[in-house]
Amino acid sequence: MEIHRTLGDKVRIYRRADGGAWHCSTYMKGKEWRKSTKERSLARAKDVAEDWYLELCAKDRFGELHTGKTFAEAAKKFEEEYEAITRGRRSPKWVQGHKDRIRLHLVPFFGKKTVNQITSGLVQEYRVHRMTEPKRDDPTDQQADKDVGRKGKAKAKAKKQAEPKPWKPPAIPSITKLSL
Repeated sequence: MEIHRTLGDKVRIYRRADGGAWHCSTYMKGKEWRKSTKERSLARAKDVAEDWYLELCAKDRFGELHTGKTFAEAAKKFEEEYEAITRGRRSPKWVQGHKDRIRLHLVPFFGKKTVNQITSGLVQEYRVHRMTEPKRDDPTDQQADKDVGRKGKAKAKAKKQAEPKPWKPPAIPSITKLSL
């Protein structure tokens, strides 16, 4: 593996043996940070790596560089522990329902955030998000485009089947009892 250093040995630029794109890495806030430069030229890769490192330093200075366990990681660990703790006290169906709610609703919203980024304000944003009707593409138009070859009643039937059910907000108790 070819390795070069820049910015006073703060950034390593390396390329694996297959001769693909250059990658860069640095160590900051007790963690190793890595990124592909997506460049095959060493000179351009050095420029990209230096810019990336300076961006990391700026994010660190302004408190925007977050480290720690993500919500998705914590949720996975919770699922494992919840199943073990409730074994014999809750039915498997109850536990699976809990896992499904986490997977379908909480992880898509909070998943990439670190646990220390989740505040009461963010939880309130989640509540608003859940109570707001989602924006959707009109599936009737998409289905109609697919059904161009159909005629008359068959086309009308296909369009009616493609219409989505009206949106209904979730039950209030499922949102107000959210506790993190």
